[in-house]
Amino acid sequence: MNPDHKDDHKDHGRRVIGLFGRIAPWYDFLNHFLSLGCDVVWRKRLRRCVRVHRTNRVLDLAAGTLDVSREIIRHMPDVDVVAMDFSEPMLRRGQRKIRGKGEERGIPSRPRIQPVVADGRALPARDECVDCVTIAFGIRNIRPREAAYREVLRVLTPGGRFCILEFGAGRQKILRGFYNLYLHRVLPLVGRIFSGDPQAYRYLAESIQEFPDAGTLCEELLQAGFARAYSMPMTFGIVQLHIAEKTGTGHEG
Repeated sequence: MNPDHKDDHKDHGRRVIGLFGRIAPWYDFLNHFLSLGCDVVWRKRLRRCVRVHRTNRVLDLAAGTLDVSREIIRHMPDVDVVAMDFSEPMLRRGQRKIRGKGEERGIPSRPRIQPVVADGRALPARDECVDCVTIAFGIRNIRPREAAYREVLRVLTPGGRFCILEFGAGRQKILRGFYNLYLHRVLPLVGRIFSGDPQAYRYLAESIQEFPDAGTLCEELLQAGFARAYSMPMTFGIVQLHIAEKTGTGHEG
């Protein structure tokens, strides 16, 4: 890799860490508000794609405030979830949510969630130690993505799944127009009003627009070494659920 690119990726990583640290107090509220509550449905769909077969362990990458981890534990209480994120403030906020609201939301008082501050490009985990890796709205924040793909392949057991929930561009032209207006006008405005940080939400809008379409992302995953990759659009293609599978025998279904 070009040394200049390495420096660019480091600068990008520091920028993203700072960004999510600043908006952590408002992150959950704005997620629900800006998605009109659809984020809950999207995470449920992601959780239904989780499969365990050997280790009974799931890695929730870019776990943020632990919404995906909590959703997994709520429906799969015997599974161990390792929740990794490079933003410590986000993970701390997620832990407070579990302590404050765990039992009333159907989550055990001592859920099997292990939060770890880590970089998705260099996972502090041994080879073939998890059956499934999830990442919700986080893969676009990792550069280069290929480094994350290599690490995910390394830690997955044979037949394991990589489940990616990420924004798309919308399937209909008229919808894309409204969506672009929403991203570049509404999102920064609402971010400024509630969090006081319009720049953070401007970055989010730009990162969504720069992210590859479903076909391109699946091709990236196949080139990285996954045996199979496919996508399922949700909410008129505004969100895509991408599934990639590692070579080997795992749990079918």
